[in-house]
Amino acid sequence: MIVGVLRIDLAVYESHSLKDKRRVIRSIKDRLANRFNAAVAEVDALDSRQRAVLGVAVVANETAHVHRCLDKIVDFVRRQPGASLIDYQRELY
Repeated sequence: MIVGVLRIDLAVYESHSLKDKRRVIRSIKDRLANRFNAAVAEVDALDSRQRAVLGVAVVANETAHVHRCLDKIVDFVRRQPGASLIDYQRELY
């Protein structure tokens, strides 16, 4: 069993309140979970209105599959309207 974990730092520049930020982040989280069958949670910067940190986990039986899936997730997040990818870290267990 291979577990891939991403920590994704996002900027939500158009957000004027926490409610705006949470609307954008909830949309991204739902699309990631549905499209990639990944576990997604907001893990840091919860009280910041223009920054979000997402934790994403993917489980598979092959390392190559996990790498491909994490690459696709990063590309998908880069293309999301309303949020800009600042940085990401990847770990495999």
